[in-house]
Amino acid sequence: MTLWVPLLAIIAGFSLLIWSADKFLSAAASVATNFGVSKLFIGLTVVSVGTSAPEILVAITAAFNGNPLLAVGNAVGSNIANIGLVLGVTALIAPLPFSRSVLRAELPWLLMATGFALLLLSDLELSVTDGLLLLAALGVILYRLVQNEKSSNSGKNEISEAINDELADIPTMTSQRATFWLVLGILVLVLSARLLVWGATQIAVLLGVTEMIIGLTIVAVGTSLPELAATVGAAIKGHSDIAIGNVVGSNILNILLVLAIPGLITPTVLENVSLWRDCGMMLALTLLLALFAYAVNTRPVITRFEGAVMLLAWLGYNALLVQQVQFQ
Repeated sequence: MTLWVPLLAIIAGFSLLIWSADKFLSAAASVATNFGVSKLFIGLTVVSVGTSAPEILVAITAAFNGNPLLAVGNAVGSNIANIGLVLGVTALIAPLPFSRSVLRAELPWLLMATGFALLLLSDLELSVTDGLLLLAALGVILYRLVQNEKSSNSGKNEISEAINDELADIPTMTSQRATFWLVLGILVLVLSARLLVWGATQIAVLLGVTEMIIGLTIVAVGTSLPELAATVGAAIKGHSDIAIGNVVGSNILNILLVLAIPGLITPTVLENVSLWRDCGMMLALTLLLALFAYAVNTRPVITRFEGAVMLLAWLGYNALLVQQVQFQ
């Protein structure tokens, strides 16, 4: 088999995955709205899961196909790409300010989630117990978000305003139309994820590299494309203040939901290099993001220079992966 066949499968898989995720998100939000579900619940569950649908479906498909390392690489690589590539490129377009909700709640949760995940992976195994613990941590964070919203003294806070902004961009549908697109979106999501995983697996075989490497690079960048488009579009429109919140939220889901999936489906053994090189890079970029947020005597904003640093770190990491593959 030539390399072009799996490459075309990956391109087609990514295209259908992004299209179907968008349709699924719009339909699911409309169904929930038509049934009178609160905007807060829709924002914290339907919208969050909908925007992470590509990573979730790829993780499920890869794990069931016996390629759990591809799923792990996708989760870790997406977090690396979201910070280094997505925020780096967006900050070069316009400086990105940290909102108060990100500084006070979401970024600390991301730091704790990252540390917790690395602690669970320190034995080089992602087990069913690890997956359940990751999901439990996600449940705690969602519960705290709901409680913070209910205990807010003001009628509006940053979380509710951000959710309202997200829902305003999602088109409304009638119940029948929403149900049709919901079913079709799920079907295409499943089929496109299978096509993408097949193509990625074949490329790994043809190039003689591990599935972890493919997940960290090709698949991770592809599933991060919606975040890149959304954050760059927001920056161009002058809404750069929501970019960091979107990425931080996506990274929390990647760690606590997407990473839990391969552990729940099939226990996964990691190589030592994956823990130190890949998970270490994810931790380093997360700490770098925190440094830009909480550094003394600086404004809580990612400047263009800091964005360039993050982008160069991501490019250097991928160059290291390519170099190591060449010497295998």
